[in-house]
Amino acid sequence: MTDPIPTALVTGASRGLGRGIAVGLARAGFSVALHYAGNREAAEESATLCLAAAPSVDQMFPLIQADTAIAEERIALFEATLAHFRRLDVLVNNAGITSIGRKDITEATEESFDRVLGVNLKGPFFLSQLAANHWLAIPGTCPLPGGFKLVFVSSISAAIASLNRGDYCISKAGLGMVTQLWALRLAALPAQVVEFRPGIMATDMTAGVREKYDPMIADGLVPQKRWGTPEDVGIAVRSFCQGALPFSTGEVIYLDGGLHHPRL
Repeated sequence: MTDPIPTALVTGASRGLGRGIAVGLARAGFSVALHYAGNREAAEESATLCLAAAPSVDQMFPLIQADTAIAEERIALFEATLAHFRRLDVLVNNAGITSIGRKDITEATEESFDRVLGVNLKGPFFLSQLAANHWLAIPGTCPLPGGFKLVFVSSISAAIASLNRGDYCISKAGLGMVTQLWALRLAALPAQVVEFRPGIMATDMTAGVREKYDPMIADGLVPQKRWGTPEDVGIAVRSFCQGALPFSTGEVIYLDGGLHHPRL
């Protein structure tokens, strides 16, 4: 009997970091449910890339649309994933949005605050709750080393303040506690939980500030003197899911080229 193909759900998989994660998992032999919020064409491009990277023709990459801030759609997303795969081994909470309008905190709006925290914090918490309750009902069934995997893709903004993105920073800081909570709750299942904190990454979200950050990065703002890439995040998530950190859970792992280290 052959080993089962491991399965994952990656939110926000239509582009950027989510696409990098999905392709990385596909390359490692996972079937991946590709969640997207609204851009189906971009999600289809992600599926094409996953198919090209997949070592097995039996791997599947279904596209599932949902607004993860809305309970009914979040539940439908999870149920659709189980309908496709009949099981779930990995949940990667990657979907996120930036502050609407990027206003100074003296001008920040409740509309932006509610929307950003709904997508970036409430959605991941309660989607993880769905996964956790499912896993708790079927302990010992995950084929991955160390058991089920729960991943939160946060941001350097969890620790470094941006005055024009206050709600975004708050949402990412909140994910740090969410990571600890689920890590402690699921450790004995067994399941492992991790928070990855990317730094300045080359994605669609940062395309508009490329000219601003290029010289800053070249001057050493990022000690490794380069932009991060979706592939960097994909490698990290893939390694974790394949069991590279067997005695760790609830940890924060920075993917920022050394940006977060204090310097004189």
